[in-house]
Amino acid sequence: MKGVVLAGGLGSRLFPLTKITNKHLLPVYNEPMVYYPIRKLVEAGIKDILLVTGGQNAGDFLRLLGNGEAFGLRQFNYAYQVGEGGIADALRLAEPFADGSPLCVILGDNIIEGSIAHIAEEFRQRGRGAHIVLKEVADPQRFGVPVFANGRIVRVEEKPKIPASKYAVIGIYFYDNTVFDRITRLVPSGRGELEITDLNNSYLEEGQLTHSILDGWWTDAGTFESLRLASNLVAESVEKREEDE
Repeated sequence: MKGVVLAGGLGSRLFPLTKITNKHLLPVYNEPMVYYPIRKLVEAGIKDILLVTGGQNAGDFLRLLGNGEAFGLRQFNYAYQVGEGGIADALRLAEPFADGSPLCVILGDNIIEGSIAHIAEEFRQRGRGAHIVLKEVADPQRFGVPVFANGRIVRVEEKPKIPASKYAVIGIYFYDNTVFDRITRLVPSGRGELEITDLNNSYLEEGQLTHSILDGWWTDAGTFESLRLASNLVAESVEKREEDE
């Protein structure tokens, strides 16, 4: 299994912080935001990693991450997204890198407490379809939201005004090697983007989408409020770990 970190976008909700840098280079407590999703991939045994970014600050990632030495890696891979085509469009750039392997895809502003190693291993064993990770949140209307019927997901809705459940589809996804063919069949949304929700629904329509509930806390870091929350949660975890040692 290979890993993909998606770290593009304008980060407009964090302006003016993002006027001169990419959102994913901003600090979360004592480290750059992008360190956290990379570390989760490495902890899950995923050492072949691609970072997809764009914009005028793309070179800063190379200066920061190099070949991934800080994470015990021998090589780190990069791809550049031109324009703002959406998450699924950014993922499309990973096709040569994937080379037929299953993927774990993480959005670069996702900060989680626990490990995804067990989820990754279960998906390795299954070897087909897609898997999404859910978390109960107070504001599901900000995210993709699963709609349940008899305990099963029947569809995923993108940023619904009236959410059908309290769960958010967080930015951690697992895909088999059919993902890129599916992306070519997606139609741009009203925002002019290829939506990751439409990609997930394509698997769901064929009965090939599974899900799990994340243990521990999770937040994105894409707004001022969630960026502050992420820093506070990480700080508390570091302090607790140091007390326990």
